[in-house]
Parts: sequence; C-alpha cells; structure tokens
Amino acid sequence: MSCLKSSTFNQPSAACSSPKWRPCQSWDFLLSTGLVQILRLIVLGLLWSTFSEMLSIPSSSMYPTLRIGDRIIAEKASYYFRKPAVNDIVTFRNPTQKLELNKDEPRKDEIFIKRIVAKAGDWVEVKHGKLYVNGIARDENFIAEIQRYSSRLTVTSQNYVPEDHVYVLGDNRNNSYDSRIWGPLPVENIVGRFVTCCYRPSNHRR
Repeated sequence: MSCLKSSTFNQPSAACSSPKWRPCQSWDFLLSTGLVQILRLIVLGLLWSTFSEMLSIPSSSMYPTLRIGDRIIAEKASYYFRKPAVNDIVTFRNPTQKLELNKDEPRKDEIFIKRIVAKAGDWVEVKHGKLYVNGIARDENFIAEIQRYSSRLTVTSQNYVPEDHVYVLGDNRNNSYDSRIWGPLPVENIVGRFVTCCYRPSNHRR
C-alpha cells in the first residue's frame, strides 16, 4: 500500500528558510532603489512625446501673438476628437515642395505655425487691408498692423476652401508665408494645436 508524502508547502519552516527571493522581496527592492519612479518618468515621457511637443518660434510671422525665441507647447490629441476650428493656432508640415528658385524657401519637413481663419466651404478674400470670409469682414484685434497689398485678392478657386482643408494666415500679415501663397492647407498636414507660450526671452517681454 502506498501513501502520499508530505509536500514542502506543508512545511512552513522549510519555505521561510529558502534563500531564493520571493516576488514581494523583488518589489521591495524596486521601490527602495527608485526604479518605479524611473519607469514612471519613462511612461510620462512617452505620453508627452506622443500627445504634445515643445517648439521654438524661429520667425516673426505670428507677431505679436508669438515672437522670435518664444518656447511654446503644442498638443496633438484634440484633433482626434474634433475638427480644427477657426482661430485655432496650429502647427503643420510644410504643404509645398522646396522651390529651387530660392534656396531660402522652407524645406518640406519644416513645421510651420499659423492661425486658421477659414474652414472647408468658406470663401476667403482680402480687400482694403481687411480679411473677409463669406463676404463678412473679420474683426482681428490680434493683428499688429494693417495688411499692405498692391492689389486685392479676388474670389478664385485658390480662395475657396475645399473639403478637408483650412485656410491659414500668420498674424503678421505683412511678413508671413501662408495660404495666400500656397492655397488652403490640407487638414492631414496639421500636427498639433498651440496651447501656451511657456517661455519668452526677457528682451521680448512687454
């Protein structure tokens, strides 16, 4: 006749005397060495890079709202849930190829920042230094000076905003490379939305 032998699980003294680490010991070690905090920082860093970014303003095209040297935060999550809206300040990939006529033209991989002034289905026109959308003049108190044009923009196919596009302009209308030059911006080019300016050089604070 056979009988069952006692399992080591029924011998507490043997289990406690084992020199091997138990899971709880490993966890205590992680806590004591700060590895959990490091992992937490890594996760936060991945979330930050996925849903936001910090950028530096290289030109005066958005003056006076944004100035050369400003550090800004742009978030990249909201447009998963809603469409870009008029007055949103957006960052986007250059929609044009580099023109060989001028080596100073922006590269295709550059990121621009402009303000949305019209959405799909709108008609855009500039006359007498004012912006008109669907025939109505826009009140733009963020513009530093009246736009200078030798001739007014007429309503053409380039000034109609098609589906899945927006019309973007720099706040510094007299010094901005924007939709007046290359037409409506494809929404798919938009990278993020301006949230705040987190740093401004001391010589630009007024």
